[in-house]
This record gives sequence, C-alpha cells and structure tokens, in this order.
Amino acid sequence: MKITTDELQAFVAIADVGSITRAADYLDQTTSGVSRALSRLEEKLGVTLLHRTTRRLNLTEEGRVFLVQAREIIQSIDSAEESMMLRWQRPAGVLRVNTATPFMVHCVIPHMRDFRDLYPDIQLELDTDDLVIDLLERRTDIAIRIGPLEDSTLHARSLGKSKLRLLASPNYLARYGIPATIDDFSRHTLLGFTEPASLNNWPLIGASGNQHKIVPNIAASSGESLRELALCDLGIVCLSNFMTHQDVAGGRLVPILEAHTAEHFQPVHAVYYQNTRLSARISCFLNFLQSVIQL
Repeated sequence: MKITTDELQAFVAIADVGSITRAADYLDQTTSGVSRALSRLEEKLGVTLLHRTTRRLNLTEEGRVFLVQAREIIQSIDSAEESMMLRWQRPAGVLRVNTATPFMVHCVIPHMRDFRDLYPDIQLELDTDDLVIDLLERRTDIAIRIGPLEDSTLHARSLGKSKLRLLASPNYLARYGIPATIDDFSRHTLLGFTEPASLNNWPLIGASGNQHKIVPNIAASSGESLRELALCDLGIVCLSNFMTHQDVAGGRLVPILEAHTAEHFQPVHAVYYQNTRLSARISCFLNFLQSVIQL
C-alpha cells in the first residue's frame, strides 16, 4: 500500500508542533483523522516514527531520518503546484497574514483593493495581534513584525525600517506648552505601552545610550490606541512614522523635541516558519506590499 501526501503532511505537522491536537488545528482536520493518518504511515513503513508520552510526541531515530525525506516530498509537490500557477501568472490559495493592528490599519488594508485586482484567486485572511504569536499554532503563513527579531526558528525578509518620532496634537501643545527639554516632561502627560517595557525607551539625545525610559501617565497595549489618545489631545507619544506620517502631513500631530531626538528606526520584517517554502502567493504579496507601503 502506497504512502499518501495526507499521511506525510500529518506526520510533518505533528513533528513540527509536537502534538496531534495542535497539528489537527494547523491542518484544519479532526484530531482522530490526523492520529489515524500517523498510524497508517507507521504501519506502511513498519517503524515507529514518534514516541508518545503524556506531554509530548518525540521523534524516534527513524522518525528524524524520515522527516527530512517527508519534507522534501511535500516541498516538491508544493513547488510543482506553484510552478503551474506561475506559468499562468495566477497565484492562488489561502494566504494567512498576521501583524500588529497599526500596521494592518495603515499599511495593509488601504492597499488590499489593488492587491485583489492583481491577484483575485488569492483568498486573504488578515489577522491582528499586538504581541508575538506562534505561526504554526495560529496557522499563519506570514507575520509582519515591527522591531528587532528574536525567534531564530523563522525566516525573515526585510520590508524596510520606520523612524520613531515624538508627537503631540496642536491642541494639547497649545494648552500645556511645547516641551523644550527632557526635564519638561514632568509637566506633561506621557503616553506609553503597557508591554513590552522596551517600547517606553524613547530615542532622546543626552539620555543614557540616547534612550530615555519614560513612565507613562497613560498606557495602552496597542500603538493604534496610543495614536488615538494623542489625537484626542491627551498627551505626548513616541510612535513609528508608518502609522503617523499622514497625521503629521495633515497637521493633526506635531513633531516635538526634534533637535533632541536621536535617529532611531524600527526594522520591519515579514517572517515565516523556517520549513515553509516561499510560495508564489507569499512572494507576490510581499513584493506588492514592499512596493506600496510608506515607512
């Protein structure tokens, strides 16, 4: 009896996430179906691929060897499918994209009509999180992350970098005055993040390492929430240019302490799981996004 691609995909998914239940969620299948696929595969091969424990499934020596071959087979099939799609310039399939709310609102959604016009056969699923997610657990093809990368299990493609600026609304500054130095912060309301704490290090010259750690008077978990607070005349904020450049151009927010602000840019990367082949739909999405976004 020949091995099927469904059995190979089930085995690879289980090996990646270490759980039949999580693998079933990732593959959008039932737990029992994935478990049966693994059992059939082991029966056909005549070996045990995974040791089952109460906490996790661990690869046997045979499983480690076969996993390499299974990945190559699946990637070859994916490559053949994508090659046929590219031949007709019709990338297709579901593309799951995850990013922080501000980037989704300001850099992704405004351009999706044009993207859909170019690639009508790609089915988009757009998801937002303001904290780092597990791509496999959330069945995400690519995630766009702002700031330094820490996860070494991910491939990354740079989309550019966005400058940080200190900003406040004209009404707020008219009421409370324009700060001339860092010392003036004691008379102002500072808007910052609940987490991570590193986002409350503002790039100000003269501070230790050109960074000044603020204690926010009002804190929020999302940069978009902080932007709205600043637009409502509630205080001073430090945010990336990609989400505020239109507010500055329209006069709704005003840069402050520019002479005291160090040049600091937040890197923007698209990341995907290290064992994911860069498909046509991922590639065309990233190429399109990089051509239209303003960071």
